[in-house]
Amino acid sequence: MSYARVKPHRLERAASASLRHTRRYTGRPPAGGTAPGGTAAQAELTADVTVDCGWGRLIFAHTFDDLDRMIDTLRQEAPGTRDIVFYLQDPHVALARAPQELFLDPSHTFRLWLSDYRPSRLRPKGYSVRRLRTREDAEGVQRIYARRRMVPVSASFLVAQRNSRVLTHFVACDDATGEVIGSVTAVDHAHAFGDPENGSSLWCLAVDPQASFPGIGETLVRTVAEHVQARGRAFLDLSVLHDNESAIALYEKLNFRRIPAFALKTKNPINERLFTGPQPGERLNPYATIIVNEARRRGIGVDVLDAEAGYFCLTWGGRSVVCRESLSELTSAVAMSRCDDKAVTRRVLERASLKVPAQAVAADSEENAAFLATHGRIVVKPARGEQGRGITVDVRDAGTMESAVAAARQHCDTVLLEQFCEGQDLRIIVIDKKVVAAAVRRPAEVTGDGSHSVRELIEAQSRRRAAATGGESHIPMDAETDRCLAAAGRTLDDVLPAGEVLPVRKTANLHTGGTIHDVTDSLHPELVEVSTVAARALDIPVVGFDLLVEAPDRPGYVFIEANERPGLANHEPQPTAERFVDLLFPQTRGVL
Repeated sequence: MSYARVKPHRLERAASASLRHTRRYTGRPPAGGTAPGGTAAQAELTADVTVDCGWGRLIFAHTFDDLDRMIDTLRQEAPGTRDIVFYLQDPHVALARAPQELFLDPSHTFRLWLSDYRPSRLRPKGYSVRRLRTREDAEGVQRIYARRRMVPVSASFLVAQRNSRVLTHFVACDDATGEVIGSVTAVDHAHAFGDPENGSSLWCLAVDPQASFPGIGETLVRTVAEHVQARGRAFLDLSVLHDNESAIALYEKLNFRRIPAFALKTKNPINERLFTGPQPGERLNPYATIIVNEARRRGIGVDVLDAEAGYFCLTWGGRSVVCRESLSELTSAVAMSRCDDKAVTRRVLERASLKVPAQAVAADSEENAAFLATHGRIVVKPARGEQGRGITVDVRDAGTMESAVAAARQHCDTVLLEQFCEGQDLRIIVIDKKVVAAAVRRPAEVTGDGSHSVRELIEAQSRRRAAATGGESHIPMDAETDRCLAAAGRTLDDVLPAGEVLPVRKTANLHTGGTIHDVTDSLHPELVEVSTVAARALDIPVVGFDLLVEAPDRPGYVFIEANERPGLANHEPQPTAERFVDLLFPQTRGVL
């Protein structure tokens, strides 16, 4: 946002506030030189203030009267954390002191003047926001951080800080399930160091990318604003990456305005993408990027061959391997063809004594009707294809079946009719004949709020899914969506009552807006065993199996498909990319 867009009195106030922040703090620091975690504000100003936030320390630059001491403080950053120097007065001078160690964070600082802030009259529907209270809350925050690829914070730290006056952690929770679906942290500068400007700041706003409620991020920001406003604070600041357009749009909507304040960070592995600049060449999709990043971390050479299709070449020790995302030259053409044709996949697994659904090739209408009559509910899908294209699930009548067959033929001449099996959709990743990750996949759904139409809810949910997956996941509004809505007696223009959950797709494919929920640690031993047996039967080094199960922690299954190029990025924080690179270059295993 350019300053030309800010009203004159706002620009003047923002600039004057920035100048006030350049004052040096000369008060005596408390014992240990850090801000008191949870104590009342100091009677006098404190100096050299740092606040431990779990993911790293906030180092308040304007409380240091010696630039070298501030830089030395930043050098004491603990491994695996990200410290941030905030409100830096002379960034050019600081960088000149340690140009090989430090960099200027490419983020904007935004400020909300709380004297002008007016709370919203709208209340959240279907979810609630409250202070973090329990270890379960903290573990929910951890899960969201992992999904958002944020620096992790220990659950013990979050629980220990629940009564802090300096840090206040809020969580948004689904009213029906109690699941944590969002979080945010407020830092009270007055309690941290007796801030004469009477300020506060907001950090770590994170919303579960799979949450189905609209407006969670806005509600969390408003909660922090109202919390610090009630404490009598003058303003609320935050830092946001310069290219995070959706977040900036939200903050500007709430009347946050840019101020000239800067942040400094160290050149550590966590921050690498911020100071190395864009990668050379074209941008890869998330499924190729996760592998390329792991390879680069180990010192393996990377040559992007075709960014649009996800092709790249990895080279180490004189040996090169060409990959297309998680499909590499180690997968034979025979193994790939077995997975490519779903009918062949089924026959191979059946011969290995694994459970598979009944299946037939779509023929004339009489034979198709006979198959439907035998099984009552069926799935229609192209024999070849990926990403859920052309698949119609839970077909129960002849008219829908013939329409589904015609739709599937647009993707492949051979169409399969398959027995519909009830159960949870489970994806299991097997690399080098070992199970590395497992996740339950759920079809896209939206939750009503009593004011938005189904169409608007889908659009909001789709934007969130796309933002979280680099544009790889969105919810189509097509004939299949219309069919799902019609089965529930709904249309795109209906306004859902608050709290009503409406499935909008039958398939759980991530590319059509499905969500994924990690269950690796609770996977039943039988499911682990049959997945490794299936990988051996297909003789494939990397594969993603789709199964229907009663529950991931119980026995019982049926194999549906095998994917020779599974999306490894969908299973973070499980070490899928690490195990993939281990397979290709075992000599680099354990390289930091």
